[in-house]
Amino acid sequence: MPGPAMPTPRTPRAGSAALAPARVLDALVLLCVAGALYWLGHSAATRLNYNWNWAAIPQFLAYTDSATGELRAGRLLLGLFATIRLSLWAGALALLLGTLAGLMRVSPRPFWRLCGGAYVLSVRNTPPLVLIFLFSYFLSGQLIAALGLGNVATQLPPGLIGPAQALFGPVGQLPGFLTAIVTLGLIEGAYVAEIVRAGVESIETGQWDAAKALGLPRWRTLLHVVLPQAFRRMVPPLTGQFVSTVKDSAIVSVISIPELTFQAQELVSATYLSFEVWTLVFLLYLALGLPCSMAARALETRLARSDKDSPHADGPAPGGAQRTAPGEGSARALTGGLFSRMFRKTQKASALAPGPKP
Repeated sequence: MPGPAMPTPRTPRAGSAALAPARVLDALVLLCVAGALYWLGHSAATRLNYNWNWAAIPQFLAYTDSATGELRAGRLLLGLFATIRLSLWAGALALLLGTLAGLMRVSPRPFWRLCGGAYVLSVRNTPPLVLIFLFSYFLSGQLIAALGLGNVATQLPPGLIGPAQALFGPVGQLPGFLTAIVTLGLIEGAYVAEIVRAGVESIETGQWDAAKALGLPRWRTLLHVVLPQAFRRMVPPLTGQFVSTVKDSAIVSVISIPELTFQAQELVSATYLSFEVWTLVFLLYLALGLPCSMAARALETRLARSDKDSPHADGPAPGGAQRTAPGEGSARALTGGLFSRMFRKTQKASALAPGPKP
């Protein structure tokens, strides 16, 4: 009678044996980094002639008013709100200006290409600090004062003061805030323009030819065919540029805009708590940038999954039916919905072109 079958020994995979030295090396590197950080922290705590006072930090975020007993936002929290407002407005302006300049750079007309290129080259090759001072003296000191926007802000009806402060901060600081928005939007828009230009130029020329064969004008081809496909490729760099906008907003502190960095400088000058204040500012900027990066990663994963799960645009229609009618019906199917196909598989123009499929 045969005995029980012996279990077959597992053969170690070649990949596991190859990864073992790499894992040991990674562990050693992490151990060295942890040791260096511990040594740095221990040296800072024992050798620096500095009186640490972390107990004073929470009041810079929120404090209780001794007169009314209400909980009020501290200076760093007010600066954080100002940074968020400034980044959102400047990011929207940069997206608008950058999209226009990027489309001008791919225009078939030399004049528009020259204008877009002059804007991008002049901004990208000039230090941002110089632009900040230049626009501060021109916009805040001359143009806004000539237009009387400062007086308009102070003469708002009582019902509009609250929404205006929520959108732009204190109405008395509106001229400087508008100057910071325009300046930061112009600086970041030059970089957005290059992202848009590269995204449009990355679309295959066959898309332009197929749309032209359908009788579409160039602006409809650009708006309904090229941009939805290019936007999917521009999402990661555009999100990274928005994170850069949040970080670059600190430069407007030099013109006394009360954003996070300016408030931190004021607190350090008043309390001399340099390490505590700047450590908290570092964490606040990190709390702003990390969600943006994680949202961009999630959106990129979603776009990749939609490309993988959706049927091929050039494949036959179910049941062998014709996908689109040739001629004008194909043009309507191609241009319907503007940007509705940005976040799902974009149907290519060649799939809608009349004639037999190869």
